[in-house]
Amino acid sequence: MKVYITYKSELDPNNVQRTALLRHANCARFAYNWGLQRKQEVWWMNQLPVPHIKTPTAIDLHRELNVLKRSKFGWMYDLSKCAPQEALRDLDSAFKNFFEGRAKYPRFKSRRSGVASFRMTGIIRAETSHIVLPRVGHVRLKERGYLPTQGHILFATVSEHGGRWFASIHMQVERNDPTLRAGEPVGVDLGIHHLAVTSDGTVVENPRALARKQRKVARLSKKISRKKKGSANWEKAVKRLRRLDLRIACVRKDAINKATTMIARTKPIIVIESLRPQNLVREHKLARSLLDASFGEFIRQMEYKCLWYGSTLIKADPFYPSTKRCSSCGNVKAGMARSERTYSCQVCGFVMDRDLNAARNLASVAASSVETVNACGECVRPEEPSGCESGSGL
Repeated sequence: MKVYITYKSELDPNNVQRTALLRHANCARFAYNWGLQRKQEVWWMNQLPVPHIKTPTAIDLHRELNVLKRSKFGWMYDLSKCAPQEALRDLDSAFKNFFEGRAKYPRFKSRRSGVASFRMTGIIRAETSHIVLPRVGHVRLKERGYLPTQGHILFATVSEHGGRWFASIHMQVERNDPTLRAGEPVGVDLGIHHLAVTSDGTVVENPRALARKQRKVARLSKKISRKKKGSANWEKAVKRLRRLDLRIACVRKDAINKATTMIARTKPIIVIESLRPQNLVREHKLARSLLDASFGEFIRQMEYKCLWYGSTLIKADPFYPSTKRCSSCGNVKAGMARSERTYSCQVCGFVMDRDLNAARNLASVAASSVETVNACGECVRPEEPSGCESGSGL
């Protein structure tokens, strides 16, 4: 079957290439801000008692920008046309997400804040030790042999974070159809104390990437606040903080990738909670720890990795009381404090670790699966089990 895969690798550009990459990123940012301003101007003009003006799309804005290149923006001829064109398409997607309620209103991009990035299409080749980008040329890679040299590359996204440049290539590859495996269902309970606990006793420790570096983050942030904004020393302090942010993000991603791959490869039937991170973070006392654990990214990776490795993924109802239910007799407690790390049943006297008990309850959901995603991508929604208490075992 044909699947879409993204590979990300760090670049090792020289000074000339670094300048070219930065110019392309600034060009994409400029096009995005210019397109946003044009859309806002059209919206204000439509408020006046004049004939209605059609809101320009990404294609309309790109045609208008090509006309302005000859008189105002001649410097764009030295760069690839893909950077501003793809930025305007991103602007259209941002407005679509806003009108459909998935995101906030698009904001202007700042040169000082945010991640510098741009997207390229066209002739892009990945070799063993370098990658070929339009208008930039052959850029060395810090990882040799990681990017696949065979396959059609649809586009490449180049981004900068903490002074380091990365390239993500999105390509379509052919993979063998996964074979559905039979076996006992395994429940996976996500939490803060442990990142994940399975019903067979496997424990994945939470790296607590942000919590371990919180004092250093506060110290570097204080140094930034004590320097004049825009000065050379202020820029150096900002770069130090961004490098630390990149380190924290890499530690978190590494732990989640290893955990999800291990579970998807070794467990035939996996039951996981359908958590809603946007609702969980409303409790300010746990918001930072919940965001640090990144439950949404964990579930997202489980979804597509189960399709790759032939595992069956079952999503339990968000209100299924996995933490408060006894895995031995089925009794549901009225309440359970977060400080209780051991589950004790008052009916049958059953005693077990809190997270392991929740994972076993999730494994029992497979008999009446709430939502199944098999290796062929088909979704099945049988009758949902009853439950009125939140099942998040934090």
